[in-house]
Amino acid sequence: MGESAPSGVPGGAPSPGRRLVDQAWFLMMLPPLFWASNAVLGRAVAGEVPPIGLAFWRWALGALLVLPFAWRHLRQDARTLATHWKIVALLSLTGITVFNTFLYIGLNSTTALNSVMIQSSMPVLIVLMSFALFGDRVSPRQGLGVAVSLAGACTLIARGDPAVLLGLQLNAGDLWVFAAVLGYGTYTALLRRRPAVHPLSFVAVTFGVGMAMLLPFYLWESLAVRPMPLTPTALGAVAYVALFPSILAYLCFNRSVALVGANTAGLAIHLIPVFGSLLAILFLGEQPHLYHAVGIALIAAGILLATRKRG
Repeated sequence: MGESAPSGVPGGAPSPGRRLVDQAWFLMMLPPLFWASNAVLGRAVAGEVPPIGLAFWRWALGALLVLPFAWRHLRQDARTLATHWKIVALLSLTGITVFNTFLYIGLNSTTALNSVMIQSSMPVLIVLMSFALFGDRVSPRQGLGVAVSLAGACTLIARGDPAVLLGLQLNAGDLWVFAAVLGYGTYTALLRRRPAVHPLSFVAVTFGVGMAMLLPFYLWESLAVRPMPLTPTALGAVAYVALFPSILAYLCFNRSVALVGANTAGLAIHLIPVFGSLLAILFLGEQPHLYHAVGIALIAAGILLATRKRG
């Protein structure tokens, strides 16, 4: 996905699959869809599945599933990954170990509304971290795109009523979610420093390293708090989050950062409340309202504004 590959179409034309992985707008749609479902699921199983256990087995299964496909590339990329072990470890810590573990911990004691609101601030944090770490400047067009899409996210979260935002009350769970978002903002900004290896090699190694970093905390949680239950709910949750919010979402997000940069790719995070609203309408029987259309339109306009090439 991250390397140029031979075309599968005679005459040198790119294959449909190749064209698809080069479409930033398409790649930016999938991670927020999977992450919105991840937040819903994390909240739903909060009382049954311990948060560190869910995070640990998410990455363990994710690494196991991707390893057969990544093995050939890992053999080729081993030396490069070893040479750049510091940035690999830092990306694993921020994007794998910290983000999802802190998010699951926060979802045990905060509302879904607060969680989505805090996650919607991630594109702004990505811009700030890119500036703090690398001195990146934001063009007026990108800045306007961030502002417009953030306004759309707030419209959805507030359900068209600004008083909802003013009435939000933060608690310890919100601080955990904010720490998670800060971790992923750092991960996204640092992706430019990732070693030049195959995407499957990178995902397999970061999943494995992130899981290893979680192991001591998982053992502590299992012995001192509660062990991971072997129930259909727990096993189903682990299987889902390992495949969709982990493997597929990270491959797509990492590729979109490579195509359009961290600041622009981060705008996709504003789609989390969009997909969260749509999932609630489809599966929870909630009724669509005008604010859904307004919020989605603003987010789409912001993303198009920030990703549109100069004519």
